[in-house]
Amino acid sequence: MGNYRMTNDVEWSRLLPECKCRVRTKIAPLLKMLNQPQPDLGVGAGGDPLKNVDLAAEAAIIEVLKMHSVSFTLISEESGVREYGKNASECYVTCDPIDGTTNLVRGLPFYATSIAVSAEPRLDRVHAGLVADLFHDITYFAEKGKGAHRDGHKLIPSCNVSLEEAVIGVDLNSYKVETIAPRLSRLIGRTKHIRHFGANALELCFVADGTTDAFVDVRGKLRTTDMAAAWLILHEAGAVMTGPGGEMLNVRLDPRQRVEFVASANRQIHRKILSLITPGKDTA
Repeated sequence: MGNYRMTNDVEWSRLLPECKCRVRTKIAPLLKMLNQPQPDLGVGAGGDPLKNVDLAAEAAIIEVLKMHSVSFTLISEESGVREYGKNASECYVTCDPIDGTTNLVRGLPFYATSIAVSAEPRLDRVHAGLVADLFHDITYFAEKGKGAHRDGHKLIPSCNVSLEEAVIGVDLNSYKVETIAPRLSRLIGRTKHIRHFGANALELCFVADGTTDAFVDVRGKLRTTDMAAAWLILHEAGAVMTGPGGEMLNVRLDPRQRVEFVASANRQIHRKILSLITPGKDTA
């Protein structure tokens, strides 16, 4: 396997964007064949059907890390948990190689790659994160204590505190919608502009950069692999992200770990949203 580097020697601000570039290169040929019959590759570690484009994106991330002799434990929505190098337990790389695969396959221009780096397999230990809009080639990046940026520009969340004027993302994509919808009915009734674009990592980054004012997901369906990087980007931008009861999101990083959350641009609108959400069973 070669000589592996200590992870404190890794310049993640350079390496994660390199992973993004390799992902875009790897998936480019596959994008031209999406209208052709796709092979049945089974189900990934996160429980979703595997697609060639997902596996190609994951392979691209691994290739870059190995090329730079990084020792790490991969926590991926596709392949699950795998170790690379002699000191794999010192660094955890949690990724959703393609967030928004359905959008990509159907030709909808909203999908991303998400990569988070942590010292332990826990959300609160993430210290570097990248979410890249692969269609528009836009990169969100954050390191703990160093702020969050979009293509090098510092992120500034919205200061809007009016629910009536707010643009709020709400994910209702679930077979349990009859259970989830009543929890959100008061919030939806107070808000004119509800949105959902289909790639949750990117939608969280929209809250971080002021494009939207909040994003709510109380389905108990979203995996931590989808939102680990965006969690850090949000916090470093100065936005707020908690569980639907206002609790901290100290959850483990695992392809099958599910999470519920409310992400808001500022604390004032966050409190308003939490007050309107009917409590449900905590699945985190």
